[in-house]
Amino acid sequence: MENYDPKAIEGKWQKRWEDLKLFKSEEKPTEDKAYVLEMFPYPSGRIHMGHVRNYTIGDAIARFLKMKGKKVLHPMGWDAFGLPAENAAIKQGIHPAKWTYENIDYMRNQLKILGLSYDWDREVATCDPEYYRWNQWIFLKMLEKGIAYRKKALVNWCPHDQTVLANEQVIDGRCWRCGTPIVQKEVPSWFLKITAYAEDLLKDLEKLEGKWPKQVIIQQRNWIGRSEGALVKFKTPVGDVEIFTTRPDTLFGATFMVLAPEHPMARELAKEGGREKEFEEFFKKVSSMSTRERTTLKEKEGVFLGVYAENPVNGEKIPIWSANYVLYEYGTGAIMAVPAHDQRDWEFAKKYGLKIVPVVIPEEGEWDFEKGAYEGPGKLVNSGDFSGMDSQKAKEEITRWLEKRGLGERKITYRLRDWNISRQRYWGTPIPVIYCEKCGIVPVPEEDLPVKLPLDVEFSGRGNPLETSEEFLNTPCPKCGSPARRETDTMDTFFDSSWYFLRFCDPKNEKMPFDPEKAKAWMPVDFYIGGIEHAVLHLLYARFFQKFLRDIGLSDLDEPFERLITQGMVLKKWVSVGRVLEALGLSEEDDLEKLIEKLKEVVHHDEQRV
Repeated sequence: MENYDPKAIEGKWQKRWEDLKLFKSEEKPTEDKAYVLEMFPYPSGRIHMGHVRNYTIGDAIARFLKMKGKKVLHPMGWDAFGLPAENAAIKQGIHPAKWTYENIDYMRNQLKILGLSYDWDREVATCDPEYYRWNQWIFLKMLEKGIAYRKKALVNWCPHDQTVLANEQVIDGRCWRCGTPIVQKEVPSWFLKITAYAEDLLKDLEKLEGKWPKQVIIQQRNWIGRSEGALVKFKTPVGDVEIFTTRPDTLFGATFMVLAPEHPMARELAKEGGREKEFEEFFKKVSSMSTRERTTLKEKEGVFLGVYAENPVNGEKIPIWSANYVLYEYGTGAIMAVPAHDQRDWEFAKKYGLKIVPVVIPEEGEWDFEKGAYEGPGKLVNSGDFSGMDSQKAKEEITRWLEKRGLGERKITYRLRDWNISRQRYWGTPIPVIYCEKCGIVPVPEEDLPVKLPLDVEFSGRGNPLETSEEFLNTPCPKCGSPARRETDTMDTFFDSSWYFLRFCDPKNEKMPFDPEKAKAWMPVDFYIGGIEHAVLHLLYARFFQKFLRDIGLSDLDEPFERLITQGMVLKKWVSVGRVLEALGLSEEDDLEKLIEKLKEVVHHDEQRV
């Protein structure tokens, strides 16, 4: 054939592959297995070039290993829950399920036309009740083991849409959909205690060295953020405030204290100091900012609460402030501010005229504290009996001094925070708990799973659609039979994708999430392929789930993915306007009509140049 005709050739051979079930994998291989997996897609409607780049890498590996005689598992499925389906319901009046399954059908056909070597008999979609049933089962096991729990969480709240917003959905302090200024609001939410596995997650990164991209391991390590330091008590007029510091050697340089505006003692201290009005105005301003905005602040602002704390190492009275750059969800929600040795504190102190006291100087000589903070090691000065001591040794000595006097204790903390899985949306896995006035929080019995999404809901864009379904809301209590109410939050979609690789090992199992023996035969995933944008959240959550499922006896593995391949992003070539004009023999002074005529001329005569 002089020219390759894909339509004439590919359909024929793809049908032959399908008839022969050439890519069907064994139920449970005994030897020489290879599990090749690409991160499954969200069914947005169409396959794009980023998908193709990802899937062709996996396809090449899977085909190569199959030709080498390996027993290959190469499955595909759909990460099918998510907000875009709900938005389609609001805008187009189409049910999220219809929109999603139509997209799946279209995209599956596209993948088949590409001729990728998938075992389609193992296909799963996370929005199928027979998949999310096992999400609910895993959640109940986590609840049973104390890993799932409920508490109030500070969230971005849209007063108009009556819903929680992710940081990415807050634009310039406003709701991305309706433009209403957001507020920070405490909402009862369900959490998973991923922090219980922090040390395990950190330690086991060593097993992935040389198998995962170095930058992914670094990002995970930084996200977990293990810190050794001291938990220190500062006396205030309304009780002790605890702070965590990795630099107890700088305690003598703490010249003020800062509380997050949401800290439960901030309002109390402001009232004590006669600064309640000023604090409330400041709180209102800060509560319209998302967490992301506050962590990337250029302008640090605060309000003096009118009271003072006592520095435990020297007894000095230091002013207590509330500021926008301190977040309640990090650490204890309060910091000792050492402006001479922390740049953020230095900038704040300079702005508000607060005292700067150097207590560590570099070994090689002086430092100009008028130009900025010195954050490195050195010798202690202005530090009482500890002056002259090496700063590293002083960390240990000052911590020991605090412990002897009951003013503090050594502490290991993590940047990692427990995972809030509650979403006030419809298109997600219903959280399987019931609220009864007599019995409190009651787990849905396993035999009643799955708790299915109802069809009689309204999609208005305001509030949680599940709350519009009386049939879903009202249910008898499984314990006492009294009238009770279902949980209307659904799970974060990261929950769905945190164990799907295990379901692929046994996708038709109706009695459990997967047969441990089948999982043992196929796992770990030998080659996991996907975008580096998943370096932290998805990969961290998947590792967490693997460890939890190991601990309840469903697996014997510590890590789910043996090797990780992160392909680059597909970008359009970017050319500046100036270069385009130059190539056309035009300048910025030429009018639009001339540009249009020139473009027509070029398109007609020189398509390659265009």
